[in-house]
Amino acid sequence: APLAVAADLVRLRRRLPTLRTYLFLLQYLVNDSFEIVAAPVLWVWAGFGTRLDSEASFRRHERLQQWSVDVLARRADRLLGVRVEVEPGGLERLAPGPVIVVCRHVNVFDASLPALLYQRLGFRVRGVLMAELLADPGFDLIYPRLGSVFIVRDDDPTARDAVARLAAGLRGDTAVVIYPEGRLFRPAVLERSLARLAESDPERAERLGGLRHVLPPRPGGVAALVDNAPHADVVVVDHSGLDAFPAFADIARAAPLRDPIRVTVQRIAAADIPRDRDARVRWLDDLWLAMDARLDAATPP
Repeated sequence: APLAVAADLVRLRRRLPTLRTYLFLLQYLVNDSFEIVAAPVLWVWAGFGTRLDSEASFRRHERLQQWSVDVLARRADRLLGVRVEVEPGGLERLAPGPVIVVCRHVNVFDASLPALLYQRLGFRVRGVLMAELLADPGFDLIYPRLGSVFIVRDDDPTARDAVARLAAGLRGDTAVVIYPEGRLFRPAVLERSLARLAESDPERAERLGGLRHVLPPRPGGVAALVDNAPHADVVVVDHSGLDAFPAFADIARAAPLRDPIRVTVQRIAAADIPRDRDARVRWLDDLWLAMDARLDAATPP
């Protein structure tokens, strides 16, 4: 900590971004260490792993998940200035459940945004997430036990079946979160994604060719959720304020951030979601085009 302060003062950074980042990362490691220590205790408590899928085991793991997300959110706010402001009326549109939550993905922080919003409403939160996150040992030990699905990027033949099983088990107090873009937004990734889409589906490529702030959504995961949970509404969580900080290092250099992360929420009734495959792809594309237009209007020249 003294070295971090010295590094900031030498560079005349009076708001001490290096110290703030160090303290946040220290909290992250404390949380991860606690999860690593708690995981085998919870495993033994669940009959040496024989009752991990019981209601009591789920509740114990959920309390650990909620504690970790809440603590990191508070530290991100106080240390890094990453604070969340939901538009008026947005919180009311999050409930009731069950819901399928689709969210854009631009930064590591928005990966926890839907979970933060929903767990404060008492929801169970499950995710369709990339398998790379399992490199974090605390994440690896806790989240698969909660029912989240981890898929290998791009070509996982078992992914659709796993997502379908997750959707079939949705309850009234459950929110399942998916990021249809499949990866973090980057301008270079957008260019490559549109080029690949032009080869595989020229009609979609023409429809989505004007995107500037989001990647073309991948319809497979959303289709598996909607098909197997036809009673669930879809909630679109959009946000602005992180686009200028695509990497954690960008936030670290700018900490504390001056502007909040502004979140908008749109709810679509299950009855209004197309059941025809092609119509549903166009519906998802239209959601992303509208999202891109809102971001374009909110982005300074």
